[in-house]
Amino acid sequence: MQQTGTIVRRAALALAVAAALGAPMIAGAATQTETQLQARIAQLEKELAELKAMVQQQAQSQADLQARQQAQAEAQQRAQAEAQAAAAKQLPTATFSTAPGISVAFHGFVDATAFSQDKTFIFGNGQNAEFPSPGADGSLSGIDIRNTRFWFDFKGAEFTGNWTGGGRIEADFFGGFNGTGAYSRQQPTPRLRQAYMDLVNAQSGSTVRIGQQWDLMFPLDNVPASLTHVAFPLGYGTGIIGWRFPGAVWMQDLNHGSAGTKWRLDLGAFDGNWSGPGDNTNFLTGGNVDFKPQLEARLRAQGANWIAYLAGHYSQIDLRGVGGTASAPVKRNIDSVGYEIGGVWKPGDWVFRGLLFGGKGIGQIFGALAQFGDIQETGGFVQAGYNFTPHWSAYAFYAMDKPDRNDVIAWLGNGSSGRLKNRQAALSLQYAAGAYELGVEWVYDKLDSTRDGVTTTKTDGNQFSLSAMYHF
Repeated sequence: MQQTGTIVRRAALALAVAAALGAPMIAGAATQTETQLQARIAQLEKELAELKAMVQQQAQSQADLQARQQAQAEAQQRAQAEAQAAAAKQLPTATFSTAPGISVAFHGFVDATAFSQDKTFIFGNGQNAEFPSPGADGSLSGIDIRNTRFWFDFKGAEFTGNWTGGGRIEADFFGGFNGTGAYSRQQPTPRLRQAYMDLVNAQSGSTVRIGQQWDLMFPLDNVPASLTHVAFPLGYGTGIIGWRFPGAVWMQDLNHGSAGTKWRLDLGAFDGNWSGPGDNTNFLTGGNVDFKPQLEARLRAQGANWIAYLAGHYSQIDLRGVGGTASAPVKRNIDSVGYEIGGVWKPGDWVFRGLLFGGKGIGQIFGALAQFGDIQETGGFVQAGYNFTPHWSAYAFYAMDKPDRNDVIAWLGNGSSGRLKNRQAALSLQYAAGAYELGVEWVYDKLDSTRDGVTTTKTDGNQFSLSAMYHF
């Protein structure tokens, strides 16, 4: 029994020693397991954060993609609408032939305007309004359709060598009214606007235009947007000058066939013109004395979404008239000089137009507020437009012309009507769909004038209009 107890005590002692020796090993193993667990947890948290970031990035990419797709869809819709509107304005319908190889296309538009004014305007009312008449009183309203226009385009005629031919005959209804009776206002008279022939060399980039056409000071590429003021544009005679004359123009591409900006030089010689003396309808005015045509030049550049140009004008006026029989008022000869810079820019949904001009003695091209004499002046216009949708657009316009006051007074009664300064502003909202356009427009005009060279009269006028246009 004693021996058995000894064995038991020894065994217990051995177990105690083993436990004491193994405890640190067990503790180390537990600590290692805990460290590994914490590392694993940290790794999982990192992977979870990376997964969240990836999901967020994919969501943002999806949103960006949807936004781009939406923008592309809107741009495509807008481009389709603009293409439809452009196609409607240049619809190649009603073509026929007058001779072998020659095609004729009939185009035009119908334009109707309901208007209301608080003053009568110079040159006419409705679609013809330019400046408020000094001292005028009394409101008026009406419906005007004289902007309605039609033209025939000819092309396909062979000339010689690499030259081919074409041309245009164009008319509207601003030729006055048929009589003065009670029913004359419903019978406007047609008016010839343009009648010219073209000789075109496609290989050299040359065009020669002969006949009645716009002179090179009129901004054909840069006319302010309006459905009411078309034949007589917004700012005409205030911020815009130029007129139609018989003559000849050479248009030459300067970098024909090359990529990038397109450069063109235009040179023109036009029928001399002035407001008397003598028979103004039979080539006996001060602008027709001797062989002194109106000479003009224009340098034009065109990019992907912009056009810019620089133009100049010169002619000489002899106020003694043909044969030198008239007495010359103020001075005998006038040098008519004009210069102009302008352009249009269309960045995205925006469109900006504008020009600046200056000169003296340019009444025959609607300068000096349509006054004749050796009158110095400066003027110009700006217009900004925005396309909200493929159909809706809005425009804001401002024009100003300031003839030299002393010059205007010096020529009073000899071609000057006493118009000293004019400012014109306009706001419009337009809707276009296919061949149709609808618009609402407000025009405000303020004119400074004098009748005696001493006192100044300030006259302002407003015109509110609703217009509808159909292109064919």
